Amino acid sequence: MDEKFSRTALLIGKENVEKLSGFRVAVFGAGGVGGHCIEALCRSGIGAIDIIDNDKISVSNLNRQLLATEKTIGKFKADVAVERIAEINPACTARAVKLFYLPDNANEIDLGAYDYIVDAIDTVSAKIALAENAKKSGVRIISCMGAGNKLNPAAFKAGDISETSVCPLARVMRRELKKRGIERLKVIYSTEPPLSPRCIQPAENGKIPPASIAFVPAVAGLIAAGEVIKDLCSINL
Repeated sequence: MDEKFSRTALLIGKENVEKLSGFRVAVFGAGGVGGHCIEALCRSGIGAIDIIDNDKISVSNLNRQLLATEKTIGKFKADVAVERIAEINPACTARAVKLFYLPDNANEIDLGAYDYIVDAIDTVSAKIALAENAKKSGVRIISCMGAGNKLNPAAFKAGDISETSVCPLARVMRRELKKRGIERLKVIYSTEPPLSPRCIQPAENGKIPPASIAFVPAVAGLIAAGEVIKDLCSINL
């Protein structure tokens, strides 16, 4: 066993560390939530990680996104994630897939190739398509609900979509998934009511961006990674 995972083995056992090295996980979205999730999966010993994201790092990402630094501005998030994984655990096979996942191009990704899928994207139509296609492929998925306009990282929970409350995104997802015959979906959600912006920011691409801060999306991403690791190792807490 690789010495870098010796502390992990003390917690989950050598057999689980070895098991994790054989799994392939896809993370859709490498922003505030996805970037921290990718980092935790890599440091936990996942053997292969595909990062599906077509966005580039911008200055406004610096306040909350792990992959964003002054040196990475302008680079593709997926490429930066692959480079970072190589510096942490070269044994992890990391692949950048520069794709903005949508219903129209969903067939470009073979979800059946993965052992687990993490949805860290914020486009509702894409989240619904990903949940639908994961179910068709028989692959486990965890979907992150809204992390914008939140200030309390302790309000995040992991549970089924049917258990969610307060979160506007979860409400829309529940309704749309039910129309499609999907009653169950594992999600990360916050019970904190969305806060109103305290100042007005210029619109980005015609939309007013959600408010955000460093420690909120980070916690959502870390919880998602924790659920993936526990599920893959069949650890129930």
